[in-house]
Amino acid sequence: MRKDKIGVFGGTFNPIHNGHIKAALQVQKTFLLDKVLVIPSYIPPHKGIPNVAPPKHRLQMIKLAVASYPKFIPSSVEIEAKGKSYSILTLKKLRHQFPGTLMFFILGIDAFLEIDTWREYEKVLEQCHFIVTSRPGYSLHDAKKLLGGKYKGRMIQVSGAAELSEMMGLPSKIYLMPIDALDIASKDIRRKVRKQESITGLVAEDVEDYIHRHNLYQ
Repeated sequence: MRKDKIGVFGGTFNPIHNGHIKAALQVQKTFLLDKVLVIPSYIPPHKGIPNVAPPKHRLQMIKLAVASYPKFIPSSVEIEAKGKSYSILTLKKLRHQFPGTLMFFILGIDAFLEIDTWREYEKVLEQCHFIVTSRPGYSLHDAKKLLGGKYKGRMIQVSGAAELSEMMGLPSKIYLMPIDALDIASKDIRRKVRKQESITGLVAEDVEDYIHRHNLYQ
């Protein structure tokens, strides 16, 4: 019996932008994911991010951004938990919520290179498959050097759906996936809003309207 494949796409999303959407779409189509959970953190544990919009606003912007993508599902699992958002706890909750599914944790290479700072990161890497996407200014090759090459043997370079036949294998795999990434950063969007510069084309139109309507990032 075929197992559903679920992508877990978490982040601060402060705000969610077109780069997030484009990256997640490429992953979803390549891995034929049945759904992608887009999960804003309540309190990001690793980043001292200034000017973080309240969780309810970040979740609402996600709902607006993914409204036309039926396979993308906004999730409030970390917001409802309150406190710091640790991936090990989130994955445990998702296992109960979606039993018997194959889970794929989606993140950029910049975040993956800091995984040794995560709470119980070794257990996190055992909980599900990882899909590590390229980002401007970073090299996917650096992932193989992480922790002295400790996880190099579990890494698979991805360039097409045909190469994913080993997906069902254990232990969990770490897929390195080059994507056609947009060079957009949430911090640049916040800066532009503060300076009253245009953010048209960087975020969904409805998200742009929401930011201005609620005076976010002023």
